[in-house]
Amino acid sequence: MIRVGIVEDNTGVRRTLQALLDETPGFKCVCACGSGEEALKVIPRDVPEVVLMDLHLPNLSGIETTERLKQVMPGLSIIMITVYTDTDSVFKALRAGACGYLLKRSSPEEILAAITDVSKGGAPMTSEIARKVVAAFQEPTETKTEEGLSRREREILEALCQGYSNQDIAGRLSLSIETVRWHLKKIYERLHVSSRTEAMAKFMSTSKTTLSGG
Repeated sequence: MIRVGIVEDNTGVRRTLQALLDETPGFKCVCACGSGEEALKVIPRDVPEVVLMDLHLPNLSGIETTERLKQVMPGLSIIMITVYTDTDSVFKALRAGACGYLLKRSSPEEILAAITDVSKGGAPMTSEIARKVVAAFQEPTETKTEEGLSRREREILEALCQGYSNQDIAGRLSLSIETVRWHLKKIYERLHVSSRTEAMAKFMSTSKTTLSGG
């Protein structure tokens, strides 16, 4: 049973998501909040494993709410659900601590699959968002990036940004899971980060700056 929290100011969308979770075996909605302020009070009390977070909330934004929640609940997995597809919003959400990014027009099956994926350590994104993210940091392949990453390390980071779990990456790159973990450890050291989400955010942000000439 995956315990899920919802933060969504639109009453209709919030109730629809809640009904989807409560009517699907293996999922349970433990709280449904209408604002970021309410979420900061309720989520630490009800302790969901995964939170579906609306990006555009009144007063306290979904990004700021995510950042504050991660400060008090570092292990909480947050999936942003939004109508926005611009890469700036994706980068800001990931930097704040989100580990997934879905569009509101995602099907119920896609939403449930994303929750399941993130509960297993994945970083799900809808295909449209993933394509935009990949396009944002594509650049001529070199032996080393500005961060000192090897080609293999870059391949692993790109796979992370597309939402693949360690096991999926191992299969795609014909590596053992232990090797993937070893590369991730080296990546964290090179980028001076402590988690896969921070590594993704820093990698994409740096690559985007490089592309824009910054």
